[in-house]
Amino acid sequence: MLFSQDIGIDLGTANTLVCVKGKGIVLREPSVVALDVRQTPPKVVAVGEEAKKMIGRTPGSITAVRPLKDGVIADFNMTSDMLRAFVRKAMAGSPLARARVMISIPSSVTEVERKAVHDAAKSAGARYVSLIEEPMAAAIGAGLPIAEATGSMIVDIGGGTCEVAVISLGDIVTSRSIRVAGNKLDEAIIAYVRRKFNLLIGERTAEDLKVKIGSAYPYQGEGAVSVRGRNLLDGLPKNVQISAEDIRDAMQEPLSQIVDAVRTTLEKTPPELASDIVDRGIILSGGGAMLRGLDRLIAAEVGISVKIARNPMDSVVSGTAVCLEKDSLSLSGKKN
Repeated sequence: MLFSQDIGIDLGTANTLVCVKGKGIVLREPSVVALDVRQTPPKVVAVGEEAKKMIGRTPGSITAVRPLKDGVIADFNMTSDMLRAFVRKAMAGSPLARARVMISIPSSVTEVERKAVHDAAKSAGARYVSLIEEPMAAAIGAGLPIAEATGSMIVDIGGGTCEVAVISLGDIVTSRSIRVAGNKLDEAIIAYVRRKFNLLIGERTAEDLKVKIGSAYPYQGEGAVSVRGRNLLDGLPKNVQISAEDIRDAMQEPLSQIVDAVRTTLEKTPPELASDIVDRGIILSGGGAMLRGLDRLIAAEVGISVKIARNPMDSVVSGTAVCLEKDSLSLSGKKN
């Protein structure tokens, strides 16, 4: 029996992207599941964008959660349900039981965590599952010459993990994966606003602040925005003005950890490949690459030019799409 569909999935802590062979990216949704906890077991009532809108705004009977944490599965059943819903939506009625699926995973995952992702996709109904490491998929999606005998460096910053890798001759030469990325930046903003302004804000507000005025490096035209939250002193709603400099100060610690990961990887890179990277520069991908001035910060700290990939949020899933087109489903893969 012929396979009906080949599907690539960037299963991220913050967002999940799905591509279908021959069609490109067909779905991008937040990795969020809303549950009705009155039922046993809890019943899934919404996934993706619909579920994300419920975060911080649900009654006691409904809880909106992220089934992945720091790039790995935190809740197996919820991840399976979410994958099933996303793939069903992406395939528009085609039977999942005939699908071949390639899923990206952080390079640092344990064998147990690899098996959890593999089994979640199988549980969702896929017949054949292959895994590919995120930095490799990101490098392919960013168009780097990974098959050549030259060094290419990719820094993929998602919601849960930052993946740094040097690739040559189709394989990862050295890499570092840290569980510090977009979500940790949001958490740092929440903690800073609480500490400095005695104001409690939610993760959606923190993310909005990061996108609107957040930066890793000073920029022209910096401003401030009015933010509403709960005053921790009297419990009442309160508005405060928060500046771009405040947000930059808030993110300083996690950003320094990302820069240290890049520096550490460079220190472990063989001299000939390091020379290639100096010539070609470092490529940033993932949603975190879109943080204003991050390329300038890394370049200033390590002394190497840094470029942002075209469509950085799509690099990983685009890499799986390239593998699907080339029928390279065994890449880095654990299959069944």
